[in-house]
Amino acid sequence: MAQADLHHHLINAWSVGWALYIASVTVWIVLQRRPPLSTVLWILVLAQLPYIGYAVYYFFGPQRLKRRRLKRLRSRLLIASQTERALLREHDHDTPPPVARMAALARTTSDIPLSSATDVRLLVGGEQTYDAFMEAIAGARHHVHLEFYIFKPDRIGTAIRDLLIEKARQGITVRLLVDALGSDRLGRRFLAPLREAGAQVGFFHNVRIGRRWRPVTNYRNHRKILICDGRIGFTGGLNVTDDEDERVRPDAYHDVHLRVEGGAVRWLQMVFLEDWAYTTGQRTDDCELDTLLPEVPGGPHQLQILVSGPDDPRQSIHRTQVAAIHAATERVWLTTAYFVPSEAALMSLTSAALKGVDVRLLVPRRSDSLVVTAASRSYFDELLEAGVKIWEYRDRMLHSKTLLVDDTYSFIGTANFDNRSFDLNFEVAALVYGEDMARHLGRQFELDLRHAARVPKDRQSPFVRRLFDASARLFSPML
Repeated sequence: MAQADLHHHLINAWSVGWALYIASVTVWIVLQRRPPLSTVLWILVLAQLPYIGYAVYYFFGPQRLKRRRLKRLRSRLLIASQTERALLREHDHDTPPPVARMAALARTTSDIPLSSATDVRLLVGGEQTYDAFMEAIAGARHHVHLEFYIFKPDRIGTAIRDLLIEKARQGITVRLLVDALGSDRLGRRFLAPLREAGAQVGFFHNVRIGRRWRPVTNYRNHRKILICDGRIGFTGGLNVTDDEDERVRPDAYHDVHLRVEGGAVRWLQMVFLEDWAYTTGQRTDDCELDTLLPEVPGGPHQLQILVSGPDDPRQSIHRTQVAAIHAATERVWLTTAYFVPSEAALMSLTSAALKGVDVRLLVPRRSDSLVVTAASRSYFDELLEAGVKIWEYRDRMLHSKTLLVDDTYSFIGTANFDNRSFDLNFEVAALVYGEDMARHLGRQFELDLRHAARVPKDRQSPFVRRLFDASARLFSPML
């Protein structure tokens, strides 16, 4: 009898403890004020992990991240760009009101004004992009700043490292910022010659035990930026890895990148310097800013740098892309490696198709994540029903992240069309205005379709696959 009573008390104690755990976890998650579906999903998942769920959510949950902006740097940038902005204002009378409103939206959500460039080039594939990297680095006379999610110690990684060593030995300032998780293969032995030459290296959100215990494991720096002398800048989808170099691997990821010269490079520089200060604690002094932000002429190409991350709830890239899709009158051509849209993003695509806009979606037939691929397929039926045309890239892994709207808006950057890019990762993108880049991006999209198969509207899938796809979709807010 005593044993039965003890068993009964233990069950009651466990029930009370579990209820208190659920209540506390629920309050903690609800106070994050995330989208309802994401909130409910996290509560349900952690309910199955009594007590250890605290640690899971602390390290992997989507908590709000706060970090300081470098206000003095931003002030200097605004002063440095006054001449360029005056030049842009001279052409305001030629800017259609919808474009002016889009630029205003991008400015108020990113705190970055409309800028310009003397030259903007779309780079396709690893060969073009890495050759352009090497050329720009070799020509640097003052500094080279690099920021990448993945930087591997393989052939191309070693080649770029060795060139950076050469530049550092010449007295050129070299700063390399990599994501600690994405670039976890960068060891001390590989980096030692670089550091010995005088280069500086930083690891973004280094969460290795013994270094830092913080709830940042889930917040990765997905940005890819290269700046040489504050005059030439790059951003786009390519990391530094042989996985994206077709000269090394025939099955290399297919991707695109952007090379920019002119005033817009200042804003890429700002993104890098803020990330560098956040990661290393090193602030740039005013004397050095004069050389990091050189006087550059305004150019004929109008563009804006967009940034987003878990430290800013305005979601500039997500919001601006959705607004551009809603504004479309002719075409919306979207290429993304991972397609797990928010409700707003999904609604914008289907609404555009339903009103007669040519909406095309290009995704990989199989990405490097089985769950993400399945979740992506779960959206196909409703997209096809609305009139969206879908292609699956079949030759190799598609890694490009571009959006073309009419002949007006060209987005090239690091952000995929998924919840992780919209809400969790630190991302950067360039929004290029005008027909010139739209022509290049449209031509590349059509070339990519030659290596893709169109998804039929009456597609048939086995029951098991449909069930797996639908199940994967349940986890969309966490992907």
